[in-house]
Amino acid sequence: MGLFGGQMANVVEWQEYRDDVIFWKWNNDEIKKGSRLVIRPGQDAIFMYNGKVEGVFRDEGSFDIESDIIPFLSSLKGFKFGFNSGIRAEVLFINTKEFTVKWGTKNAVNLPAQGLPGGLPIRAFGVFNCKVADHMALIDKVAGIRNQYTVDDVKERVMAQLDPLLMKWISKEGKDMFNLQANASEIGRGICMDLDMEIRRIGIAITGFSIQSVSYPEEIQRMINKTASQSMVGDMGRYQQMAMADSMERGGAGGHMAADMAGMQMGMMMGQQMMEQMKGSMAPGAGQGSTGKKPNFCPNCGTKTNGANFCPNCGQKL
Repeated sequence: MGLFGGQMANVVEWQEYRDDVIFWKWNNDEIKKGSRLVIRPGQDAIFMYNGKVEGVFRDEGSFDIESDIIPFLSSLKGFKFGFNSGIRAEVLFINTKEFTVKWGTKNAVNLPAQGLPGGLPIRAFGVFNCKVADHMALIDKVAGIRNQYTVDDVKERVMAQLDPLLMKWISKEGKDMFNLQANASEIGRGICMDLDMEIRRIGIAITGFSIQSVSYPEEIQRMINKTASQSMVGDMGRYQQMAMADSMERGGAGGHMAADMAGMQMGMMMGQQMMEQMKGSMAPGAGQGSTGKKPNFCPNCGTKTNGANFCPNCGQKL
């Protein structure tokens, strides 16, 4: 990976064979005369001399170290390469890209919950994003004693902080313990803020944190499913109406059947209306409210009334 061979070194570079490395340190005995520095897209190069940062270079390209780099180094200005001499220096390459890292709780996190003395055990999964934010803090806390640093190293630090942060932000303001997914965005923002404050101490920023899923013990999940089912049954009439309308829109065998059922129901409703009208027309006194005339025959037994107020046969009021 860019190491010099033989007596004459000609390229100082980092070829990123792995996409999970945050920084990699080029460390050779000497940078020889005629050497070049290559900075690829998404990289920064930091020259270090005797453990001290001499200069940070962010522009991508290929540079002659003697003419393009050394004049900008704080302690090495004016240094000239001798034919057989070189500079004993280190070059730290920083990966400036943002990383997306999957996370998941190793063990169940017991959240305080009423009626559960041991707490409600949950597992959670999601992703977080991170990137280098402070070169000097990274060098001071990590790079001074390591030759490379990876995403797994950052993940290890994050996971060490995660369980108490989940408990803090899920328990905050009385979140619904049985519907945590509804508050996942708010919980994730709170965890991201606290994690960023902690991990920035080593020069790494946490730029995003999301909870993609929350799982409960099987018996708790069964209870949640049962509650949801009972809620649906409470409005089953409306559910059936919507299902029938949806089937009619889709057509096909199911749609024709639904249409036939709807037609039958409409026919039954019309029949009921006709029966009600017939009963109304046959009811005592029906159709007489406006004229006030007595019927010639009793509507109950058919006996001739002769203008009486009551039927002389059955006593029906006329």
